[in-house]
Amino acid sequence: MRHAALLALVAAIAALAGAQSAYSGRGHGHEHGHGNGHGRSGSVVWVQTNELSGNSIVVYDRAANGTLSQAGTYATGGNGGAAAPGTESDRIASQDSLVYDSDHSLLIAVNAGSDTVTTFKAHGDRLQGRKVVSSGGQFPASIAVHGRLVYVLNAGGPGIVQGYWLRGHHLRPIAGSARSLGLANANPPNFLSSPGQVGFSPNGRKLLVTTKMSGSNIDVFRVRRDGTLSAAPVVNASATPVPFAFTFTPQGRLASGEAGASSLTTYELNGDGTLSDPRSAADGQAALCWIVRAGDFYYVSNTGSNNVSSFTVGADGTPALLAAVAGTTNTGNIDLTVSGRYLYVQTGLAGTIDGFHINGDGSLTSIGSVTGLPAGQEGIASN
Repeated sequence: MRHAALLALVAAIAALAGAQSAYSGRGHGHEHGHGNGHGRSGSVVWVQTNELSGNSIVVYDRAANGTLSQAGTYATGGNGGAAAPGTESDRIASQDSLVYDSDHSLLIAVNAGSDTVTTFKAHGDRLQGRKVVSSGGQFPASIAVHGRLVYVLNAGGPGIVQGYWLRGHHLRPIAGSARSLGLANANPPNFLSSPGQVGFSPNGRKLLVTTKMSGSNIDVFRVRRDGTLSAAPVVNASATPVPFAFTFTPQGRLASGEAGASSLTTYELNGDGTLSDPRSAADGQAALCWIVRAGDFYYVSNTGSNNVSSFTVGADGTPALLAAVAGTTNTGNIDLTVSGRYLYVQTGLAGTIDGFHINGDGSLTSIGSVTGLPAGQEGIASN
């Protein structure tokens, strides 16, 4: 059954590789390093274009009714990347390739094609003070922030996590912080076997990495006081195949999106780095990969089904499917973000941002789409 689930996942996502993108040219001008000058202090959504010829961040203002209006475009100073084979909806094959750190008003982006990471200081809908540093490995794909500690997951080759301290809005590499995941990927990695996400536990004492089809493991490192990690991680087998993206419940349980069975699994994260008490529920869709929490509700992106499912999670950690199809998206839905009472879903093939209002019962109401973004975009964040 495990093998069949993996084959089904491969078939579902491979079908997307042959799909044609709805994007036929840029629908916006690149104002490299310049916004519209408004500097609005309201709600903002940032989107990473991940273009191979030059990565950029597109900034959108969010209106009170959830609609988005473009406020500017900023070059990151690096290139986007494409995991092998290279034409899937999920070009970086990860969650959190673009992260907003609200504590420091900092936007952090990976440049997977340049092996670099870019930081911007965010002032409303303007980005300033671009800084670019080495990612410490190959094909940076995901970013984790806790306080002033930042870790970047490099998905190429063996898989390297590299640590940094935030100094102002600069990233300063931590000497001796690099740790290998011991994987056997090429550079760029295959999108199914590249690690999916790096993230801190809520208290910042653990750093977690999902490996997807490279063993279907969830690796847990201990974070030391000096910002470095334990020499090796505790390697935990996931309850269902292909752990991809994760978040945490208010009770501190890990909530993992696992693509092989298209399921949401929660775990108890123990002090010694082990995971226990797994509880799973499937959504009946294809390739559940990304996950975001909005209050009491968990929304997952099913890139093989072009839709979003919704879950609740009980106080004991038991997930329950709320709606198998909470919302329908354009082709190739991938990463998602929550801003206020709105959910925004990025599509890697159609080149859209699909918006939904989150109703009080967890149901979703479509508010339309932003179009004109390039196929291959990946990375979305909001305040």
